[in-house]
Parts: sequence; C-alpha cells; structure tokens
Amino acid sequence: MKIDYVKTLGNLYQQPNNEISILEVPAMNFLAIRGRGDPNGSEQYSQAVGALYGLAYALKFTIKKGSSALDYAVLPLEGLWWADDMRQFSLDDRSNWQWQMMIMQPDCVTEDLFLQAREDVRRKKNPPLLDQVNFERFEEGLCAQIFHAGPYGEAERPTTDKLHAFITVQGFEKTGKHHEIYFNSPLRTAPEKLKTIIRQPIRRAGTDA
Repeated sequence: MKIDYVKTLGNLYQQPNNEISILEVPAMNFLAIRGRGDPNGSEQYSQAVGALYGLAYALKFTIKKGSSALDYAVLPLEGLWWADDMRQFSLDDRSNWQWQMMIMQPDCVTEDLFLQAREDVRRKKNPPLLDQVNFERFEEGLCAQIFHAGPYGEAERPTTDKLHAFITVQGFEKTGKHHEIYFNSPLRTAPEKLKTIIRQPIRRAGTDA
C-alpha cells in the first residue's frame, strides 16, 4: 500500500479554493536547507532544491526496501521566505530575501536513516550542497492559509494581500515567516496551472502568543 500524506494529513496539505482557514500546525520533521537572495535564476537555489529531492527520494526507497516495506509519495516542496527586517520583505525586491526550502518527512524517517541516506546519495551522485541539508523538527503553531492558483511572484500579490487582510480583520497579527507549499513544478507545469498554499503564522493582536 502506498500512502499519500497529502491526503491523510488533511488541512495541513489541503486548502479549499476561495477559502481562508485558521489551523494549528504541529511539530513535524523536515529535510531543510537555507540560502539567501533572489531564487529566480539562482544556481545556489537550484542546487539546494536538487539536494533536497535527492535525499527525499533516497529516504523513500530506503524505507520501502526496509522491514516495514512502507511506500509513500514524497511530500511537496515548501519554502519559508523572510528578510532580516520583515518590514523590508517585499515582492518587489528579492535581493534581501532569505529562504529555507523544506520537504516534510513521515514519522518513520529518523536521524539515523537521514545520515544513512545522505551517505548513499554522496556515493552515487554527490550533488552540490548535500552537506548543507539538515534533518530538523519545525513547529509553526497557529497559522492562517489560503490556496493560490497560478504563477508565483508578483501574481501572488492579490492572494497574499487577501490573506493578510483577513488576518487583521479577524483580530490577529502576522508573526514568523511567509510560508509557501508547492504542489507542482514550474519546470513541468504551465504557469496558470501551478498550485500553491500560502501560509502565515499568526497570533492574537496585542499578545505575545
């Protein structure tokens, strides 16, 4: 049996069109790699994503061949985007962006399996930036999220603005990093058919939690 975690994890990886949801995002394990600057046309960004996917698929096949014989679909690529001063974070100027690209890992993936898979990938392909990929636990807590259909970047602005307006109207304020979950690849998908969840950590306005 092959598990599709996008379906089994419910609203963590599914968002109805034309709706905004508030949800509690629990701690989960991720493969993660960090970088800086505009991702468009960046060799560093391309290499980072390649290293992530190389490890994600190596772990998938290691577990499938193991005693559990568990098979699962690799989870979508995710990105955290921010600036040192979030007041300077803008779609208009990406030169000061920092980013962390991630792929969520099921509970069956452990630190030891990650280290084993990294050595396997090193022997077979040894992609650039492989040693910059970490196995990390990440918890976002309370968030609001919205579905976006279509191209990235400037085309996301109306969707992002709608999400931020909702957050304010509902008595919350933004905290944490702009988060996007990508359900298809711009290398293989027409821009108008791209599917993304845009997520923003929040807290009650005027509180510290």
